Amino acid sequence: MKILITGIAGFIGFHLAQLLLKKKFDVIGIDNLNHYYDFNLKLSRLNLLKELNIPSYKIDITNIAALKDFFYKEKPDYVINLAAQAGVRYSLDNPSAYIDSNIVGFFNILEICKEIKIKRLIFASSSSVYGNSLQDKFSEDSKADNPLNIYAASKKSNELMAYSYSSLYDLPCVGLRFFTVYGPWGRPDMAYFKFTKNIIEDISIDVYGNGDMFRDFTYIDDITDGIFKLIKVSNNDLFREEKLIARKKVPYEIFNIGNDNPVSLNYFISIIEKHLDKKAVKNLFDMQPGDVKRTSADITKIKSVVDFIPKVRIEEGIPEFIKWYNNYFQSN
Repeated sequence: MKILITGIAGFIGFHLAQLLLKKKFDVIGIDNLNHYYDFNLKLSRLNLLKELNIPSYKIDITNIAALKDFFYKEKPDYVINLAAQAGVRYSLDNPSAYIDSNIVGFFNILEICKEIKIKRLIFASSSSVYGNSLQDKFSEDSKADNPLNIYAASKKSNELMAYSYSSLYDLPCVGLRFFTVYGPWGRPDMAYFKFTKNIIEDISIDVYGNGDMFRDFTYIDDITDGIFKLIKVSNNDLFREEKLIARKKVPYEIFNIGNDNPVSLNYFISIIEKHLDKKAVKNLFDMQPGDVKRTSADITKIKSVVDFIPKVRIEEGIPEFIKWYNNYFQSN
């Protein structure tokens, strides 16, 4: 089975490619290699994938002609669409980038997947679609109609677009609402990466919401394990009868994929401090525009379908990230 990963030079794509290779899949990838964050980090990821003989190509999903040529040449069975403009903060400054990549680019992916009749499209959504939900746990049935930023709005749009293609063209689609993914080789724009860097370099850290925000931090290995299980499960076991007037069975599902154990930002910082053996100098601020107070994944649904059980607690995951961080920046 051939699996195409879009955004293969990204954090999740890089880790997923390695896992799927170990599981004996034929893995290929594309990435536009933009400069949203440290370009050398992306190249380092790609160099490791190259050593493993995982081919990757520089293609932007907004370029439908190049994308279509590539799809028809490679004919993937499954597509894992992780290519997207990420980041809540950046969406406030450059919203057009999210429309181009996350809306137009995703539309191109849907169109071509429909044409070549792939077996399944798995695509990245985000816990951001829940906005400032007041529920203790965010379930897939929770209201997700009030996005607080254009990034969240683009991800909710992806879910709606995918559902329409599933309904109209019988295109099997699975959307994954990721909850704050972290770990080795992570994104430098993420808070845990910035905190680690600044604490090591004796630079103060900016802590928003006075550190009282809660996040459902999810370790990268748990994320890739969940995606692998959703690739392996049969369509019959994955897609369920919809309660629609027409009683039409639509091959579409949305899943939360998180750790199911939210912790405060202050506690998260304390773990980093402990494993760096160094205290942070904190600049405390109120919440920023577009931020949410709490994320908390109800993972009942994905557990019931593929027996997904997150294994890595932040007390274990943060030391692994710090170990990687020290090794990577000492050798680069």
